[in-house]
Amino acid sequence: MLRWSRLLLSILSILWLGSVFAQTPAGYAGEITAWHAARISRLQADNGWLNLAGLYWLDEGRNSFGSDPGNKIVFPKGTITPSAGYFERKGNTVRIVVENNTAIKVNGALVKEAVIYDKDSARPAVLSYDNLRWTIIRRDDKIGVRLRDLKNAQAVGFQGIQRYPADSAWRIKAFLRKPPFPQTIPITNVLGQVSQQQTAGTLEFTIHDKKYTLDALEEGDELFIIFADGTSGNTTYPSGRFLYAIKPDPDGITLIDFNKAINPPCAFTPYATCPLPPKQNVLQVNVAAGEKNYEHQ
Repeated sequence: MLRWSRLLLSILSILWLGSVFAQTPAGYAGEITAWHAARISRLQADNGWLNLAGLYWLDEGRNSFGSDPGNKIVFPKGTITPSAGYFERKGNTVRIVVENNTAIKVNGALVKEAVIYDKDSARPAVLSYDNLRWTIIRRDDKIGVRLRDLKNAQAVGFQGIQRYPADSAWRIKAFLRKPPFPQTIPITNVLGQVSQQQTAGTLEFTIHDKKYTLDALEEGDELFIIFADGTSGNTTYPSGRFLYAIKPDPDGITLIDFNKAINPPCAFTPYATCPLPPKQNVLQVNVAAGEKNYEHQ
């Protein structure tokens, strides 16, 4: 029974790959345009990357916050009361204490004080005040406040991202060579922190009759690829781009579509903590596909 199931999956995968490659250039360009439109919608959403307005790392103890410059954490001018209260960090726990009748909500409910983060938090609390939204994030030993302003100029004035014309030549069949046992690879972020990330294996593929490889990370039901190439720092974002691919079929075959290569969050905001491409994922070829470097308005 298992053999027949595997055979059926292989047949379905072959049919799917065949249908993908059988698309007309016009049909494929339309598919990429629709995909990119959905990508832009996600960027512009309330939880997208365009409206980030601050990232404040918390010290142990009390961290006063508000719009007054005398606070330890200074929110943008005019967005909140001058002295709104304080965040208190004790190890891996963060509590907020609200002062001066500032109408701050935690998950939609007005509060005077509340624990908003601990190491066992299943989901970060969302705090809000007028157009502001913020959550607590953790990066290794650093814990901070990530602030969003739904009306900030970056979000309101966004006019899109330039990209290369869709070209099906950059939609490439790849083989995922899985490791013999679960493995991790070191990934460095823009803060200089290094973490071990679960690898799905190494993607092997060909560009212009030359073989290349990219290490892929596990990302739910997808493969996540952080890469740089010959266009990085020229027409595309200097530190590289991100790319997602479907997990391979039972024979290890998948597609890498470089037309869906995207800018990392750090291209849009200084308040993101993006991972950087590992050295083995720097391709010695110009990948003239996908998003170009974002130019701030």
